[in-house]
Amino acid sequence: MSDSSSASPPGRISRADVAHLARLARLAVTEDELDVFAGQLDVILGAVARVREVAADDIAPMSHAVPMTNVYRPDVVRPSLPREAVLAGAPSVEDDKFRVPRILTEEA
Repeated sequence: MSDSSSASPPGRISRADVAHLARLARLAVTEDELDVFAGQLDVILGAVARVREVAADDIAPMSHAVPMTNVYRPDVVRPSLPREAVLAGAPSVEDDKFRVPRILTEEA
């Protein structure tokens, strides 16, 4: 992250690295925070490195740890409230529909 003269050993984050990242992100970081953040980033990068070490070339990528199955119910028409009763509670009605304020303009 930083130049070779102040670079930390591979896999280690130095205070200079944290200060450089903070400058790039335009974050104000105190001297005490530099040490705290360097330690925290080391822990995070160590965890990522351990995950990378796992031999998982034969495991397909997945989005969930357990198999997921969608459960659908049948689409069945059922009785509901009469349109007049529903529209009676609406603040504004137009052409037998709810009238709502326009939020988008014709320009797009």
